Amino acid sequence: MARLRVGYVPEHFSTPLHFAQTHLALNADLIPAPLGTGALTARLKAPSTDPDALDIAVGLTEGFVADLGKAQISGEDTGYKLVGTYVDSPLCWAIVTGAERSEINGVEDLKGKRVGVSRIGSGSYVMSYVLADQRGWLSEGKEPYEVVVAGDFASLRKSVREEGATPAEFFMWEHFTTRKFWENGEVKRIGEIYTPWASWMIAGRDSAKDQLPAFLEGVNMGVRMFQEEKEQAVKHITGTMHYSEADAREWMETVRFADDVRGVKGTTMEDTVSILRKAGVLKGDVKASRLAEAK
Repeated sequence: MARLRVGYVPEHFSTPLHFAQTHLALNADLIPAPLGTGALTARLKAPSTDPDALDIAVGLTEGFVADLGKAQISGEDTGYKLVGTYVDSPLCWAIVTGAERSEINGVEDLKGKRVGVSRIGSGSYVMSYVLADQRGWLSEGKEPYEVVVAGDFASLRKSVREEGATPAEFFMWEHFTTRKFWENGEVKRIGEIYTPWASWMIAGRDSAKDQLPAFLEGVNMGVRMFQEEKEQAVKHITGTMHYSEADAREWMETVRFADDVRGVKGTTMEDTVSILRKAGVLKGDVKASRLAEAK
């Protein structure tokens, strides 16, 4: 049987996947996707013969639901759906701007500014609209920001320093991944926002459904190893990624992986769709139950 092609964001959240592959014989090739969830959805929908195509992806809930919801509204068959819940806890997004931008000192200064995102439909894109909704900026009948597609995390940091080809004035990225760069003075942190939903999901291509049960059980085993082998997890995070030991340990106190990754709670889908509609990301009726396998 062919090995599954599994896309993931190469951050600390991927540690259970690493354990499942290297210690527990997970039958999958792990393929890093630093551009984030927007890139993962595109690769899930690519023809299976495409060398960049994925069978499974682990990414942010809001990016997957936005893509699947838009496809449902337009009548598009994505060829994939959500099949599992990876992380139950919410994700903390840091809101940052360029360190030298004296005109931006708080979230209240962001209305009408240029927001940098990795891709249209990515988590960084979706959460900018959730922020706008929380601030009441969507009720005025016009876009709250100008959206600038900057690319990966490094490109986003350049964009707010006006070093990139497409300058932005702020962007949002995961708290611990970003922390190093406001502590070293490269960017300036002006706030934070939490996802109002379980933060990471597992999406699977319809054509891979026969291999999904074994894959999901393998991830369950990786999660259990992560929970039991804390020191090994810290060693992996600090040894292969740009996180300090203190940050790795602090993050591990806040994250809550699903005890059983199989399936998605209906209430999670309904709440996410509701908020994305309110934020203007989904503009039409979406049947949340059709987006995921029930838990």
